Amino acid sequence: MLSLFEIFTVLLVLTAAFAWLNHVVLGLPNQIGLLMMALIASLVLVGCELMFPRAPIFHNISDLLRRIDFSDTLLNGMLGFLLFAGALQIDLSRLRNRKWIVATMATVGVFISTALIGIGFWYAAELFNVPMPFTWALVFGALISPTDPIAVLSTLKTIKIPETLEMDISGEALFNDGVGVVLFTLLLTAATTASHEFAALQFAQMFALEAGGGALLGFATGYIAYRAMRALDDYPIEVLISIALATGTYALALRLHLSGPIAVVVSGVLIGNRGAELAMSDQTRRYLFGFWTLIDEMLNSVLFLLIGIEVLVLGFNLALAPLALAAIPIVMVARLVSVAAPVGLLRLGYKFEHGTVAILTWGGVRGGISVALVLAIAANEFKPALTAATYTVAVFTIIVQGLSLGWFVQRLGVGEPKLPLR
Repeated sequence: MLSLFEIFTVLLVLTAAFAWLNHVVLGLPNQIGLLMMALIASLVLVGCELMFPRAPIFHNISDLLRRIDFSDTLLNGMLGFLLFAGALQIDLSRLRNRKWIVATMATVGVFISTALIGIGFWYAAELFNVPMPFTWALVFGALISPTDPIAVLSTLKTIKIPETLEMDISGEALFNDGVGVVLFTLLLTAATTASHEFAALQFAQMFALEAGGGALLGFATGYIAYRAMRALDDYPIEVLISIALATGTYALALRLHLSGPIAVVVSGVLIGNRGAELAMSDQTRRYLFGFWTLIDEMLNSVLFLLIGIEVLVLGFNLALAPLALAAIPIVMVARLVSVAAPVGLLRLGYKFEHGTVAILTWGGVRGGISVALVLAIAANEFKPALTAATYTVAVFTIIVQGLSLGWFVQRLGVGEPKLPLR
């Protein structure tokens, strides 16, 4: 039996090896290349297990990978670091100018998308004779609606687009995942609770408490860290404070039943702007931002590798394939409506770049957070269908939309790839 350290070592070795092969052979964007190579490796292992059922080596490899709890690893480990690293890069002055756009997209947009996907998925389940109560269809809508900030920010690194559009995409992605996680938690509670015990008013109160409380907690811990950094000029200690801020804020939010993602994003934005401007020397800024950039790249690589090898754990039922494939257009149409409606309303007071609705729709990449949320659901008769649909949508958006976003932006005449693929 391998220890936790040995499992982590295997993951790092695989990540480094696949990253090197991707860079030398495939030349794809790092995270997408890792995902594709891990998917291929997983499918090869599945095939080997079927062809050589008595060969112990394939069983041992599969058992090793099945010991990795993807949901717990991401939601209670990596997510806080990744969101904090992303939030550090947000320009608060630009965010302030687009705050109502980001807020509307991250809340109203998620609610619209959840409802539309829930309805569409419920009808599709009926069409393909898959048992699916409407409340569980809404659970799927909630976990797949928010764009994954990790996948979105990774994709944005490869294309050059106008600053306002980049802020709309990245700002929405950083905040709507927090809203989506809260909405998922509440709808999951509703799905597993008798309807008369979970009223709409209670739903609204819990949502406001978790989301609003998370934002207040993030501001409080971020301000404490900012004051601590301002009292000294020692970059090792200040980097250590930032690590403590990311982990401590996320852990405390979870303990208090508040939104950890929202809390850590708020604290990260505060430190990345006010902290960088008033509490850090040039040397500290260089080391702190360099450290978090490296952490972001490393954990992103591990995360996309994990998404790829999760195929070994999920064990899809082919009978669910039609519903899983149908989820792709359902999610795409819901994304289009949930983007077009708020943007259409906000055009009365804000200027949007040409092609904003199209780019926001095609740039709505889903990833590890959606997969982690569906895996966090306790085993029941509806989970296999939800898992198959979630994984299918996530892999499609990461590979197809992620790889083609630069080309798509170019065709609209809005931007261009920052770097060639090779």
